[in-house]
This record gives sequence, structure tokens and C-alpha cells, in this order.
Amino acid sequence: MNPHQLPQVMVATARQRGLQDVLQTITGGIAQCPNTVLTRIWLVEPDALCDVCRNRDNASATQSLHLVASAGVSLDSRADYGRSDGAFHRFPMGERKIGRVATTGEPLWLAGLRGDEEWIADPAWFTREGVRTFAAHPLTFRGDVLGVLALFDRSLLDTEAFEWLRMFADYAAVSIANARALEEIDSLRARLEEENLYLREEVTAALGMGEFVGESQALQHVLRQVQLVAPTDAAVLITGESGTGKELVARAIHDRSPRKGRALIKVNCSAVPDALFESEFFGHVKGAFTGALADRPGRFEVADRGTLFLDEIGEVPLAMQAKLLRVLQEGEFERVGDMRTRSVDVRIVAATNRDLKREVEACRFREDLYYRLSVFPVHIPPLRERREDIPNLALHFITQSAQRMNRRVPRVTQAVLSQLAAHDWPGNVRELQNVVERAVILSQGSALRIPLQSSPARSVPSPPPAPAAQLATREDLKRQERENITQALRLTKGRVFGSDGAAVLLGMKPTTLASRIKALGINKRKLEL
Repeated sequence: MNPHQLPQVMVATARQRGLQDVLQTITGGIAQCPNTVLTRIWLVEPDALCDVCRNRDNASATQSLHLVASAGVSLDSRADYGRSDGAFHRFPMGERKIGRVATTGEPLWLAGLRGDEEWIADPAWFTREGVRTFAAHPLTFRGDVLGVLALFDRSLLDTEAFEWLRMFADYAAVSIANARALEEIDSLRARLEEENLYLREEVTAALGMGEFVGESQALQHVLRQVQLVAPTDAAVLITGESGTGKELVARAIHDRSPRKGRALIKVNCSAVPDALFESEFFGHVKGAFTGALADRPGRFEVADRGTLFLDEIGEVPLAMQAKLLRVLQEGEFERVGDMRTRSVDVRIVAATNRDLKREVEACRFREDLYYRLSVFPVHIPPLRERREDIPNLALHFITQSAQRMNRRVPRVTQAVLSQLAAHDWPGNVRELQNVVERAVILSQGSALRIPLQSSPARSVPSPPPAPAAQLATREDLKRQERENITQALRLTKGRVFGSDGAAVLLGMKPTTLASRIKALGINKRKLEL
């Protein structure tokens, strides 16, 4: 090796930005020096993050040295020194000479080799290539050993050459650390841009829906459920008719959770084409499919350490449900077109206006995914079942619309409020908001008038008679009741009485619940821990 060529390699390395480009420039540059047989770089990283080790089914959380770059000039034209997945891909820390250099942080210089030394793993290769010198330097940055740079050379390296190699290794360590930092910055920048884009979309979509309005018992029951489940990481399934405010409940859960400092990311599953579900959820790499012009993180990645709201979860196709179940169970996924497995920590809040139990029975929704999503179900009643909230909601929307249009708030009579409260509102809160906003536009500052058409009669289809095989026995009913009460006690840490007790959660009188606990033989003390 000619040490005077190393400054040229340093200059070439400084022009690179990506980590892989930096590594290849270092090894490729040294390989061009006279008498160089082989030069390699191993970096310290967990086995689980290495694609080669993961494909060999020996990945673990253990940190080892993994071969990440290799280059050389062989006397055998068939040799491929650019591969990094060969027999010497991985060295455990402290094992063999490469592992000991990484553990001790001390360089190694062995000149005048014959090829028959006991420590040599492949003596025939040493003899065939004429290796006379082996040198290895730790890649140290700010006191931490990042990896090892090794050189196999046909000449006898002197002290000057070995010292030059040491200085180059120090420079290489800085270049590797900088490349890693730049990749992390690029990743964070892309993630922030995605979050900002999603947040702008969400702010626009959620204009005017920042607070709950209403004092009905039904709404208060929903709010108590939100307060109970928000501090946990449990998955929540919000059910209710279209327009009842399922997204508003999801936002309330997120805003009252420990994850409120991170983003609430929304996916409207009904608006995603079947072919793009995987890319939407997990992202893709450049060139993964036609139109993939750049790397793009998916919604799970953007929602890391935050909350992911899966609206209209019943619209997810069956083929995608299995992949969704995997990331919910294991917290791992791969971008489309990428082999690297990524980990995320995401809380799931799902919503649907479908009866998912019937979807499961009809084999249109996976049963295991349903139970994974519905750890804590929250049902939002339709507006017609909480008519006492309609006047307050109407006044709220009237004031809000007038302010947004820079108009005077129109006068509202009790007769108009009574008219609104008597209407069925098949479109629920969303329909009420739209009707009120249209009325404010037409009022032009005078008394508010809202012409309403009578709601069509609701035909409620009677359910088909259940077959005899689906009838629940008395023991089945007792078991279901026992499981339901046990779950409520677990969520309330064994409390029965009070505003945050299990009785409120189940909609029962505390004395009745206490009697049922005793009758069913439930050990409440075990659930108080």
C-alpha cells in the first residue's frame, strides 16, 4: 500500500453524503493502492438490524461486527471481493482478531506473515494471494468504537505506512459518523414534512370540531369512557353512524393520552384504493412501483410514538388485514420494495359505521383483527337518541359560522330550536352543522329560519331468526357477564363506586353491580392491583 495515496481517498470520501457511498469510497480507494489485496470495514450494530443475519435466521438483539463494505484486487479473476455476505460477514465482539480490535480499541499490525500461522482461518488464501501484512484499526469517534478497518497487503508495511493508516482510520470514523447523522437528519426532515402535511390536512378537515358540545347522559357516558381509556395504550374501536363525531372522540383520546406531544395521524380507509393500501400504511422506496419517484414513509412510520386513527376500518380489504394484524401484534413492517424491517410504537384508534361482528360472521373481516382492535369499544349514539344536545349544538354552530363569515350572529327563537330538536337528523351532527351554516348564509343578519323537510320513516329490518346452534345457554350468558364485568373492573383497577368506577362504565347501579360480582364469584381484590 502506498500511504501517499490516502489523502486523495480522503478528498473523495469528503464529497460523499450517504453512508453506503462513504463506505464504498473508503474501501474502493484503498483497494486502488499498489499491493493491496483486500480492505474491509465492519461496523458494530445489533444482529436484528442486519439484513444478511436476519435472512440467515440468527438475528438477535446482540451487538456484533457486521461486514458493510469490501473491495480488493485478486490474483484470481474469478474472485469477487465486493461481496459482504460471505463466511466472514459477522464477528461477535471480542472474538478473533477483528472482534478483539473492536473490544479493546487497540490497533493490530502483523507484518512478515508466512501464511501458516495458527490464527489464520484460510491459510490457502493467504498463500495464493501472497499476503505479507495484516493491519486493523478501530474506527473510533468521540470515544466510541464504531467498527474496524482491516487491510490485507502483499508488501511489508513499515511504521510510516501503519501510522498513515491509523490517521486515515480516524478520518474514516468521522466521515461514517457524519454520514449517519446526515441520514438521520434527512429521515427526521422527511418525517416532519409528512407530519406537517398531515396536520395541515387535519386542521382544514376538522375546522370547527374542537370541543364536545352537549350535556345528555349518553354524551357524558362517552366522555367518561374517553377519560378511562385515554391514559392507557389500549386499542380503541369507536362505532356509530356516519356523522356522529367518531373522529372527534379519537382526537379527545389522543389529546388526553401520554402521546399528546406527538401527532395524531388519520387514514380514511374508504378513500384508499385497494392497490395502494400497503404503500399508504407502510410507505415505499424509490422505484418500488410505477410512480414511486422517491422514498416515502407510510402513516405508521409518521405516527411513531403517536396515535394512528384508522377511520372506516371496515373498508380494509381482507388481503391487507393480515399485514395490518402483523404490525399491530409485533410493531414491525417493511416499506414496499424494501427488505429492511422497521419498528414502530403506535397506538391504534379505529372507527367504523359497520357492524364488524356481522362482517366477521360473513367472513369479510378477520376475527383476530377484530379482537385486536376492539380491546376497548366506544359506541357513539346517533343524534336522535340525544335530542337534548341539539339546541346547544345548533347555537354553537350558528355562532361559529357567523364568526367565520364575519357576520352578525342571527337571532334564534325557541321555536326554531324546538324544530331542530324534533328532527331525526339521519346525517347526525355533520348534517346539523351543514344545515345551520346554510341557514346563517341565507339569514343575512335577520332572524334565523331553517326550513326542514320531514325525515323519511326509518325502516329497521328485523334480524333473521338465529339458528338453534347460535342460542346461548344459561352458562354461556353467565360466562359472558363474568368476562364483561371482569374487564370493566380491570380497567377501573377494581373500583365499583364513584364517577370513575366500573358501575358507571357498565351503565349499572353500583349496588346492582356489587351483587352481581358476589353472585358470579369474581375476586375483585386481584383486579385492584
